[in-house]
Amino acid sequence: MPRPTIKDVATAAGVSKGAVSFALNDRPGVAPETRRRILEAAERLGWTPSPRARALSVSRALAVGLVLARPARVLRADAFFPAFISGLESALSEHGHALLLQVAEHDDEAAYRRLAAGGRVDGVLVTDLQVDDRRPALLEELALPAVIVGPHLGDGFGPQQSALGVDDVPGVTAAVQHLASLGHARVAHVSGPLTMVHGRSRRDAWASAMAAAGLPAGPLVEADFSAESGAAAMRALLRLEEPPTAVVFANDVMAMAGLSVAQARGVSVPRDLSVTGYDDTEIAAHVQPPLTTVAIDVVAWGRAAALRLLELVDGRPPSPVDLPPARLVVRGSTGPAPTTPSSSSS
Repeated sequence: MPRPTIKDVATAAGVSKGAVSFALNDRPGVAPETRRRILEAAERLGWTPSPRARALSVSRALAVGLVLARPARVLRADAFFPAFISGLESALSEHGHALLLQVAEHDDEAAYRRLAAGGRVDGVLVTDLQVDDRRPALLEELALPAVIVGPHLGDGFGPQQSALGVDDVPGVTAAVQHLASLGHARVAHVSGPLTMVHGRSRRDAWASAMAAAGLPAGPLVEADFSAESGAAAMRALLRLEEPPTAVVFANDVMAMAGLSVAQARGVSVPRDLSVTGYDDTEIAAHVQPPLTTVAIDVVAWGRAAALRLLELVDGRPPSPVDLPPARLVVRGSTGPAPTTPSSSSS
């Protein structure tokens, strides 16, 4: 059976092919009742758009880009990106756009230049914003609409750019307040790379929350969000002459690796040491003990970022976004501070 065409939909709805095109592409100029009749006819006939024909008709690639500049060993264990990408895809597929994903650990700027030169994408999403990041300026130069994804980034971007994110300060603050309420005074932090905006913002939130609680900032270990670096950080903390009684990790992957190291060395969690994470990945509730962590709705974040980028591509004003705030989920990995600090040999 031949595939139904726009002409077939127009005949069934009793309108012109132009009216069908406007209605199916959600463009203004079609009366609500006519639009409804066209959409019903398209559904009844089983009409689906040809991506190639649609791209030609609107002079668009009908694709957006996501360039990831992280080492493969970090990406393979980081549950953030699969959830974020699923949110992106859920919105993009509804609007007839594809996601072009590239991993460019060593030269992501070249990847953006190739995408722009080849006309392969209509816009891009930028994650893992660095301190003094050059990518927003590059994308402005390339005239590529961009959504910058990160924690409460504020303004200061170009006219074809928009920032979208979840403020991570309340979540980290809640973790520190929770530990302080349990009597912990030596609370360490294992950060992500401090060259990354969200690595630094979570470090700053921990330090500010410690000061607000009247406590001195405990030891700080800079890591890279990988399980390996989380394990190494915990080993370093346990070797201290006066180890912390609690550790706030900047993500769940590092926290779970650190928790495992502590238990392997005979440090009971949470009797001797409390541990918190960030992200509330699915497995966090199923380790032993279950991980206390900061929950964020990464899928909703990805969906909102995709919709914001499509608005930029179409030249439409941004719609309000109401993402769920970060919140602390208390589980079994945190408990009262020990009366006698535990120590561990290296």
